[in-house]
Amino acid sequence: MSNQLAIRGGPPVRNRRFTKWPIYDNRESEVLKNVLESGNWGGYPCPNDKAREFGARFAEEHDALYGVAVSNGTVSLELALKASGTGFGDEVIVPAYTWEGTAAAVLFTGAVPVFVDVDPDTYCLDINLIEGAITPRTKAIIPVHLGFRFADMDRLMAISERHGLFVLEDCAHAHGGKWKGKGAGSIGHAGSFSFQTSKLMTAGEGGIVITSDIDLADQIIRLANCGRPARRESKGRPALGHNYRMTEFQAAILNIQLERLEEQTLRRETNTRAMERSLGQINGISLLPRDERITRQASYHYVFKFHSEGFGGIHRNAFVAALKAEGIPCDGRFYEAVYLSSLFQFAAGEYPAWQKHDRNFDCPVAVRAGYEESVWLPHEIFLGDEEDALDVVTAIEKIRRNIVELQDFEDDRIRIQGMSRAERALLESKPPY
Repeated sequence: MSNQLAIRGGPPVRNRRFTKWPIYDNRESEVLKNVLESGNWGGYPCPNDKAREFGARFAEEHDALYGVAVSNGTVSLELALKASGTGFGDEVIVPAYTWEGTAAAVLFTGAVPVFVDVDPDTYCLDINLIEGAITPRTKAIIPVHLGFRFADMDRLMAISERHGLFVLEDCAHAHGGKWKGKGAGSIGHAGSFSFQTSKLMTAGEGGIVITSDIDLADQIIRLANCGRPARRESKGRPALGHNYRMTEFQAAILNIQLERLEEQTLRRETNTRAMERSLGQINGISLLPRDERITRQASYHYVFKFHSEGFGGIHRNAFVAALKAEGIPCDGRFYEAVYLSSLFQFAAGEYPAWQKHDRNFDCPVAVRAGYEESVWLPHEIFLGDEEDALDVVTAIEKIRRNIVELQDFEDDRIRIQGMSRAERALLESKPPY
């Protein structure tokens, strides 16, 4: 094999693609055909037949009593917060390192996101910082189980009990995961999941809230169903609601996707462990420590840390560009510190409570993760065999051996017009500060 890096014109480590995602077969085709021919396509009555079946099955799989299937994951966060009574001017603690939708859902309720830094060992909410962020206006906490790690739910629930706060687990990355034997989303008061195309289960779009509180579940249905109550005897508050229902087509697909979840979860875990044994030995790469309390590992993305000093001083973005060129799908700035995100820059003018709030946050771990340190590998890499996973290690070792080929990229601007598209992308991948 040539040692020249692919980004410099050498042959890549890998020419064949990884397992194609999403995975489907004739079972999805059959259930979609059945829904089509039934004429019962939509989300009303709410929940409709397939959505009710899926909600119950998914909740049971994650150790909760009730599951309310809705149109997408961000909506599921918004509905759970509103159903909990969170509203205008309230404060909700969220991690600074997550997808913007986690914090946007808070704004959509009229409340204010209070960004707290993340733990450097997990990139999840730093429990040590939570109580310092609590004020008399704090109503809820949203821990995000990020990538393939959990927030420390033991300590977080103890804080919640002391302060009377609603805990909404953002489990968009955690389908099938378990904490001390208990399903993701069932440890807090409610759990939110997404079924967007890239997620561990998908119907293209979709979401669900799981809970063991029947009154909360009823209120979520009401808010998702244009304000109509779930049951005649529901105790929920009267409310205007949107149409956030899940269609029968989505629910039918998800019922089949759920049947695959356990096998895929175990396969990802086997292959990520195989990769870890070698990946952790590479100078300049460090792994997020495993936590024995995570008793079922869900890996939406496998995340590791890149250290520039171990790779000749190059920036993380240069490493990511080179790794992609070797045929390994990956991302660096997959997420960023949300309060610095361009998607959040306009929000002060649009949301009055946010406009009035102190928006000066200092979250150095989130900043470092977003712009310098984290590297994300998508879950489909680990749905094949061990050889697929080990190709990641081979590509990283190749980059490290030939790091001199990347060291002059940042200053070598004279040749930019003659560069390949990959080289130009590398030069343009700059952090926002």
